Amino acid sequence: MRADRLVAAVLLLQARGRVTAAELAEDLEISVATARRDLEALSAAGIPVYPQPGRGGGWSLVGGARTDLSGLTAAESQALFLMLGPAASGGPELSSALRKLVRALPATFRADAEAAARAVVSDPAGWGEQDREPPAPVQSLQQAVVRRRKVRFDYSGKSRLADPYGLADKDGVWYLIAGTPAGQRTFRVDRISAAETTDLPSQLPEDFDLREQWARVVEEMEQRRSLVSATVLIDARYLSVLRSRFGRHCEVAGERDGRVEVKVAAHWARSVAEQLAGWGDLVEVTEPEPVRAELARIGRELTARYGS
Repeated sequence: MRADRLVAAVLLLQARGRVTAAELAEDLEISVATARRDLEALSAAGIPVYPQPGRGGGWSLVGGARTDLSGLTAAESQALFLMLGPAASGGPELSSALRKLVRALPATFRADAEAAARAVVSDPAGWGEQDREPPAPVQSLQQAVVRRRKVRFDYSGKSRLADPYGLADKDGVWYLIAGTPAGQRTFRVDRISAAETTDLPSQLPEDFDLREQWARVVEEMEQRRSLVSATVLIDARYLSVLRSRFGRHCEVAGERDGRVEVKVAAHWARSVAEQLAGWGDLVEVTEPEPVRAELARIGRELTARYGS
């Protein structure tokens, strides 16, 4: 996450006194351009970071090297520990790191930072669900990303050798973004088996930004999931429930006959019908005909099974 990098950059600056963008890039395992953008972002955020051009130059903190995080404001430190607090449940190493970060803060910030760290608990399991543990390969894949080593694994019956760029956790489902001979690909980690970190160095594209790339992956996947749309009429009081079911694929189009006209979508007509069938006569699908036909088919099957 970018917030992690920015804090790491502040710590490096205070530990060394001065660093170049190239040195920061090497330490944080990012591109030089990304390191430069991070340093400029720190300066723009009001942290006293300034560049010194010329031979022997670099980026420095006003006041020289120190061992605290006095470059952060009280509000910034609280925001940081609100974000990092839930991570403390991840194990003793994370808890220890969090304690060290608290001690690195100026004394006047520590009480609020500790309160912020305790203010949030993360519970990824939904109601009625068991806790979801990350798939077995996640930890080894994370290490491969950090160490910049190629990984070999089986996926869809094929052996793959890939450059691991980064991992994404979307609602408990983990994905690996990686470079392959066919270009950048995204793999579901729970479908990966026999994952092995090799001794071969991996290559990360210049200016690769994991957050940006994941946003692009999400957009592409959402487009695939919304290939078929349907127009639905529903009483306004049920609109929030319909929105919770279809998420971003639910858009109010207007009003008709005293009801709300809504556009919903899924990746094919049968999926739209299956999600709407349980609503019974609370919804009316006006178009398209393939979705109406699927609803009629489901109705006939239910009548045949349960009708008197």
